[in-house]
This record gives sequence, structure tokens and C-alpha cells, in this order.
Amino acid sequence: MRGADVIARGLAAAGVEVIFSLSGNQIMVIYDACIDAGIRVIHVRHEAAAVYMAEAYAQLTDGIGVALVTAGPGLASAMGPMFTSMMSESPVLLLSGDSPIAQDGAGAFQELDQTAISAPLTKASKRPLTADSLGNDLAEVINLACSGRPGPVHLALPVDLLMATAELDNDFVNKINKTEQLISNNTINEIIAALNTAERPLIAVGPALTASRIGGALSALADAVDAPVIALESPRGLRDPALGQFAKVLAEADVVVSIQKAADFMLGFLTPPAVDAGCAVIMIDPDPAVLAAAEDKLAGRLQLAAVADGRAGITALTAAGRGGHRRQSWRADVAAAIAARVAVDGSDWMPMHPATACAVIDDFSKQSGDCIHIGDGGEFGQWAQALVSAPTRIINGPSGSIGGGLCYAIAAKLARPEATVVVTMGDGSAGFHLSEFETAHRYGIAIIAVVGHDAKWNAEVQLQIRDFGPNRVFETELNMTRYDLAAGALGGHGAHVREVAAFDAALKAAKASGLPALVAVEIEGLPAPSGPSH
Repeated sequence: MRGADVIARGLAAAGVEVIFSLSGNQIMVIYDACIDAGIRVIHVRHEAAAVYMAEAYAQLTDGIGVALVTAGPGLASAMGPMFTSMMSESPVLLLSGDSPIAQDGAGAFQELDQTAISAPLTKASKRPLTADSLGNDLAEVINLACSGRPGPVHLALPVDLLMATAELDNDFVNKINKTEQLISNNTINEIIAALNTAERPLIAVGPALTASRIGGALSALADAVDAPVIALESPRGLRDPALGQFAKVLAEADVVVSIQKAADFMLGFLTPPAVDAGCAVIMIDPDPAVLAAAEDKLAGRLQLAAVADGRAGITALTAAGRGGHRRQSWRADVAAAIAARVAVDGSDWMPMHPATACAVIDDFSKQSGDCIHIGDGGEFGQWAQALVSAPTRIINGPSGSIGGGLCYAIAAKLARPEATVVVTMGDGSAGFHLSEFETAHRYGIAIIAVVGHDAKWNAEVQLQIRDFGPNRVFETELNMTRYDLAAGALGGHGAHVREVAAFDAALKAAKASGLPALVAVEIEGLPAPSGPSH
């Protein structure tokens, strides 16, 4: 078989059923190999979109997401979302075509030191040097992507190796079994003892351990150890509007157990005033470097540090817990703080108040049953994250990158075809990958995009007003563009609304259309709600 067949059949053996790609000279042989390997290729309109889709697909399938791009500018265009995947702890495999090994240093077409570019943005970046090493290198990076703290990896594939004769190792499947770092019983007993003596403990988990990714494991852990469990994944850290007034109760905690969550900005670095000076910290993390950094930063307050996978820690703590109701009041206080929202009466606003728009979306989501909410963008994205609830949620993650939401939505619908997928995004975010409506239409992927239309880059407008004054708003305006007409021209269903009654009807019509749909709703450009920083 060819090297390309080794790659395609190796992916199939690893359970990969779909890859997201934009074609190019050096990777067409992989397209050919995917036919016989039974792998579906979703052909997108921009390389970055392929990576965003792979990221969302990985999050929702609990497997690896695969993006395939061509060499040179194709690889370069895919780099931004790799940073997003790294920060959101998503196991993404980026495959890129590359110039031939035989022409290294000779000025080959699109010759580029790809691994030097991708290395800072990945857990591993490799370029096989022989056709015989393709299978082993593929197994190695898949294993790395899914083990420990999940994250993106990159494999650059020289085109002459893809065309060369090669074989897939019969032991390939065994090589891709991810390595799991377990936690000792003694360590678990120490953590349980610390929790048992605490009055106001909190357990914080990182982006790879949200309820959307690991189901009911967090609520089971909370009940088992009788302590609140909070997932953090927002670029706004403790000001995450979805966490309400969480910062206030964090400052009251006497013990914080951090599971696969670094002591970074999202937790106020676990230093005062975000936490009390007397608060003890316990950390479980697969990365010794994360624990070493915390030990330096927290000095004597790091009571215990264990090298182990987050999921393994959650499983072991849940099994060791004995439940109880001693801390019902504290758990209720934490739940109330997270649920707290500033009351808004925007019923008479024209343009619509963003809270009113989000209330309509929230009601629509609840009526839709199995709904996946994709949250994207700056201020409108934060309004939606605060006020729109859904059984499953994907947001742009700690990186703070915007613009990938439409791509996330397409992949989410592929991963969960029966779900209603709603992506909320501002009109700034909408412009990044609007052309992917053509992709969605081509593959019959019916998602619903809601664009909060205030004709500005509102997050930056609010920053300018806050830092420089209301008279210094500069070059952050947008046109009142008809995004609905653009979506319609790309094969989708579109609507543009200004009134609440029309908005609800438009969402229902969008779902009934069976097409990829975009509903633009005119809103007032207001700052999103946010909790206190401490």
C-alpha cells in the first residue's frame, strides 16, 4: 500500500470516521486513500474552519478530531485555531501535506519548516522522514493528543512518503491506546480527609472536564464528596457571566481542590484577593510542570500535589466519597451565587435589549429538547453564555478567540445529528467564517445561527469607552449588513428581525426550514454582564 493508505487506514483503525479538510496538491493522495478506508471528508472553505470543526467534533465525541490541510499557506492558515485547541484542551490531530523529503533544501514548491511553526502550539509536532515510520509516528501523536492533558498535535506529511510503498503495523491499534496516569489510594485518602475537615471546600476543574464533555461525572463527584464542583473554561475567568457571582464564594472557600486546572488567570491565580490567604490548595494534574509552577506561586498553601489524569482523579474521588448532607447550606450558597444574574427589564427596548433576545433564544432552546448551544463572540457572546441554557455547550474557551462558532456548530451537528444546534454570535464574529454556510448546505447540515446585530465590534467599543472615554471610540463600527441575505445566497435560510414576536417566529421557521439557517436580530450594543473579579 501507499504511505497515504497507511495514514487513512491508521485513522480508521483509531476510530476516525470523519475528517475536516481543505484540499491542495500535496494531500490529494490522502483523499484517494480515504475512499477505500471508509473515511468521510468534509471539505470546508478555509483551513482554520477545518481545525475549529475538528476541535468541536473531538469535544462532543470524546475522541480525536482530525483536520487535513495542504502545505505552505494551508498549514499557516490552520495555526490560529491550534492555539484555541491547546487552551481548550481538545485532542485535535492536524495533518498537513508537505514538500518532498527528496527536495529538502532545494527550494521545493511550498517548502517550509512546518514543525518549527506548529511546535509552540501543540503537544507534539513531527515530520516523518521515511515511509516506514508513518504508522508509528501517527500512533505516537494520536496517543499524545488523547493522554494526560488533552491537546492538539501535528504531523507533517511529505508528499513523496505518501506516494511511497509502506505498510501499517499489525500492532497499530495497541499503540494508540492512550496512557492513563492513575492516582494512588493513599493520595485519594489524604484528599478525602482534607475535604472532610473543610467547612467551605470547592472543587475546580478545567476545560477538558466540563459537563458537556464528561456528562454527569461532575454532579456525581459533588454528591460523593459533599462539595460544589465548578468547571472553568471562559476567557473572562472569574468574570465569566455564566458563573454569576462565583468569585464571591471562591473568596470564602477554605479548601480548593483543583483538578486538571492550572492556577492561572481563570482562578485568579489562586492567590489573594481571589482566595483567602488561609485557603489551602490541593491539585491533581497530569503535567508535573503545572504543579511545579503552582508550588512556586502558592508557597506553603499548596497542601498536596498529585500527578494524575483529571478523569482518573474524579473517578477515584467519587468512589472514595461517602456523600452526606453536612454542607447543604454551603452548596446552596455556591449554587445561588453561580445562578445570580442582574435583573434586566428590556421589554420596551428598540433595538432589542440583548437580554431580551437571549431570553427568546433560551426559551427556544428549552423547547428543542436535545439542544447544543455554541457560544461565540464578544459582548453578545457573553450575554448568551450568561442567559442561554442548554444540555450541552461549547464556547470559544480560555484562548478568547472568536469567529469559530459557525464551524463548531457544523461539527456539532455532524457529531449529534438528532440535536438542535444553535450558535449565538455577534456580527463581528459572523464575518470570520460566513462562507461555511455553503459547506453546511452542501452536506445538508441544518444548524441555526443567531447573529446579535449591533453594527459594531462591541467588546472593543466597551473597552475603548472604559479605558479612553466615550469620545475616543474609533474604527470599531460595522455596517448594518444583511447577513441573512448572505446566508441565503450561500444556500441557507435567512431572516432579519427587530421585534421580539418576530424573533421567536423566525427561530421556529429556521428550524422548520431544514436548511442551515441564520437569524439576524437587531440589538442594542450594551456591555455584557460579568461577575466580580474577586
